[in-house]
Amino acid sequence: MATFFGEVVAAPSRAGVDEDDEEAAAREEAPEDREIREELGKKRQPCEYQLGGTDFSLQAQLSVIIRFCFVFMLREVHILWNAAFSASTESSSDHQFPCSKFILGVGHNAAAFLSSFVLNSGDWEVVGSVKLWNEWCRTSNTTNVLPSDSFCLFYRLISDPTVLLCQCTCFVAEDQQFQWLEKVFGRMQKTDFQVAVFSTSSVTDYKTPEPTLMLSSPFLKALKTKQFKDNVCCSLLEQPNIVRDLPAAVLSYCQVWQIPAVLYQCYTDAIKLDIVTIEAFKPVLSSRILKSLVKDTSRSTETLAKLMTTTEINNIYT
Repeated sequence: MATFFGEVVAAPSRAGVDEDDEEAAAREEAPEDREIREELGKKRQPCEYQLGGTDFSLQAQLSVIIRFCFVFMLREVHILWNAAFSASTESSSDHQFPCSKFILGVGHNAAAFLSSFVLNSGDWEVVGSVKLWNEWCRTSNTTNVLPSDSFCLFYRLISDPTVLLCQCTCFVAEDQQFQWLEKVFGRMQKTDFQVAVFSTSSVTDYKTPEPTLMLSSPFLKALKTKQFKDNVCCSLLEQPNIVRDLPAAVLSYCQVWQIPAVLYQCYTDAIKLDIVTIEAFKPVLSSRILKSLVKDTSRSTETLAKLMTTTEINNIYT
């Protein structure tokens, strides 16, 4: 090999070289080549933690595994049903409860709509909550929450215990959505079962040939599973628009399990609790899944005003 830049080295000729001579030459290794091979071998070796001359590679690996398990436990989704509700499901062999309707509001505006127009017009009881942790939020098992808090609560209609409602204002991370679906829908007996999901999204996420500034927001769009046969209360979401996060996961789950489900997505330019965005869901009150639940809306406006006032006061002191 060359010893300095620009040196002319004669290439070895293969003429007249036997195979045995080739193998012998291959076995012979130049000192420079040996040094390079040894350095490359060192780089390929796994990194080892050393403390005081002692090899701690095994301890380091165990530490990584323990840390991974700890993070996984922190990110586990816990569904906490109250004692009375859990006792009512113990009679069944699979610990499931009959459910005919499941109404889910994702986000503060969707949850406020359900509070003002659905929960306020009937007698409901809190039967459970979700406890989870991720990079964006942390929830607890408390049921005394403010409209601006991050929470996920389940309610059951007292006059018809097969009707379940969920307000979810917390962010459910992508790796937690499957847990949420399995632990919530896994407890339901899905006979004559329907699902309605309400959520909001930024109007800038809506894809249309028209300029976004020409859109009159907020506005509703619907997306449904193949099994949902009822009429929707607004136009369907056009391609190539998509939905994300928990609403998309719920709708995908229902499509796979052939559950009639519909998603009402409100596109808005508001990023916080907004009374105009909340009232944009009102056309859905005439839908079949909500019509039997909403009997008296006379107090809805008052309840909505209280929610907005409470949120504004809370924002001042936070």
